[in-house]
Amino acid sequence: MTKEILDPAYEVLDPRAKGLFNKTAKLERLYEGCRWAEGPAYFPAGRYLIWSDIPNNRIMRYDETDGSVSVFREPSNNTNGHTVDREGRLVSCEHLGRRVSRTEHDGSITVLADRWNGKRLNSPNDVVVKSDGSIWFTDPAYGIDWDYEGARAESEIGACNVYRIDPASGAVDLVADDFKRPNGLAFSPDESKLYIADTGASHFENGPRHIRVFNVEGGRTLKGGEIFATCTNGMFDGFRCDEDGRIWTSAADGVHVYDPDGTMIARVHVPEIVANVCFGALRRNRLYICGTTSLYAYYVLVRGAKTF
Repeated sequence: MTKEILDPAYEVLDPRAKGLFNKTAKLERLYEGCRWAEGPAYFPAGRYLIWSDIPNNRIMRYDETDGSVSVFREPSNNTNGHTVDREGRLVSCEHLGRRVSRTEHDGSITVLADRWNGKRLNSPNDVVVKSDGSIWFTDPAYGIDWDYEGARAESEIGACNVYRIDPASGAVDLVADDFKRPNGLAFSPDESKLYIADTGASHFENGPRHIRVFNVEGGRTLKGGEIFATCTNGMFDGFRCDEDGRIWTSAADGVHVYDPDGTMIARVHVPEIVANVCFGALRRNRLYICGTTSLYAYYVLVRGAKTF
């Protein structure tokens, strides 16, 4: 489809947000035609973005150099969240495969994790890579709750947890087990904190719709877990940090921006429910937004935290 330019979309809620936005920037709809757009990941070497269209069982690719959109992989095992590791490889969460996988430079696929304590994972949802090469991912049950985004099945583990894959041994270790539905996650720029969303309100009356913040100790364990922010419209899903530690997170009415102290300071209005975001472009100053049926982009005046 032809790129669509929408009106300026930002809203400043706190004086600390005044330097985040360019008044002349427009929200751009780059593509529409998805059933549930999710999991954006940017490849700086190729200047392209990939994202998941989960129910359509495909991964899409947006080429930043010419604006073209193509299918990157189909079928995709109903992939959800993605990230790029330190070697420039794609790391993916597969609902249907119930695993975390890595696409190698030659296109082959390596399974990084599909079990914990001998039991199959539920349906890995989102993933981040730490600078030491360890891979951290959430494992709610959305991909086995229904057939729409995976395949209905019983949970072998009986819980929805957060895990770490050791970069040397490949061991899968439990790092958090007190979530209803752990979802998006992101490290602070200095990796001293890990933020994790809980979207338990999707399944439990008065359930959580917040982001929690943990201290990362020794590079491999989590302590704390206090509520960082509670969503004011819908539920938080995927999110990213900018280089100053602010969180840019999905919500039902767009993208909410939080100061590191937990104050919501700005909002980017998007005409669809937002599932996830990531920063891209040569200077990491273009915010890519997955909004239900569409991929959007919005230039901002800050840079995303470097994650590769």
